[in-house]
Amino acid sequence: MTPRITHIGGPTTLIELDGVRLLTDPTFDEPGRRYAFGLGTSSVKTAGPALRPDQLGRIDAVLLTHDHHADNLDDAGRALLPSVPVVVTTASGARRLGGNAVGLVPWKTTTVGGLEITATPARHGPPLSRAVVGDAIGFALRPAGASSVVWITGDTVFFGGVREVASRLTVDTAIVHLGKVQFGLTGPIRYTMNGRDAARLVELVRPRRVVPVHYEGWSHFQEGRAGAEAAFPPATLTWLEPGVARTL
Repeated sequence: MTPRITHIGGPTTLIELDGVRLLTDPTFDEPGRRYAFGLGTSSVKTAGPALRPDQLGRIDAVLLTHDHHADNLDDAGRALLPSVPVVVTTASGARRLGGNAVGLVPWKTTTVGGLEITATPARHGPPLSRAVVGDAIGFALRPAGASSVVWITGDTVFFGGVREVASRLTVDTAIVHLGKVQFGLTGPIRYTMNGRDAARLVELVRPRRVVPVHYEGWSHFQEGRAGAEAAFPPATLTWLEPGVARTL
C-alpha cells in the first residue's frame, strides 16, 4: 500500500490511494477570523491553507469527520461540497448537509471508486459530552484486496472506541488528529488527543507510519509539533510539509 498524501493545513489532506482522490475536512478560509464553537467558546484561525481548492485537481469524495465546527469545515470548505460527487460524513451531518452527503455510523461502510471506506468511532470530548459537542467519526480506507488500511482518527480523545480499532483493523498508515484542544471557558477539559494520548494509541494500533495533522493553525490548540514529538520515540512521526505531496 502506497498512499500519497498532501497536507493542506489543519485537518485538511488530499489522499490519493488506489487511483481514488479523497479530500478530508476541507478548510480553505484565510486566517484572522474568530469562529464560535458553541457554549461561549471560540477560536481564531491563525494560518491559511497551503493550497487553494482550484489547485487540487479532481476530487472523488470529501471525507468529513464532522460538519459543525469551522476548524473542520469552514465557509470556503462548505462552498466546495456541492462540486464533489459525494461527501461521506456522520449520519447527523448528512441530514444537515443533504444533497450529495452520505452518512455513516461507526463500523458501517461505503465505497468510492472501488475503495472501501469504513467509519470508525470518535468522541470529540470527555465522557457524556456527545450531546454537547456533537457526533464525529474517523475513516478507514481499504483498497480492493488489501489486508490493511489507511486510518484517519478524526477529532477524538483517547477512549474505548479508538482502542477498538486495534482489535478490528490492521493499520498501515495512521493520520492522527492532535493539538490538545482546550478552551479557557471549559478549563482542563480536552476535546482532542495530546501527544501522550496519541502515543498510547499508536502503541496499541502499531501502524507502519504515523502522520500528525490538525495540531496547528488555530488558537484553541494547546500543543503543537514540539509537544507531540516529545511524547514519541525519535523518528516515529512522519511530518508532512504543507502543500507538498508525499508518497508513503
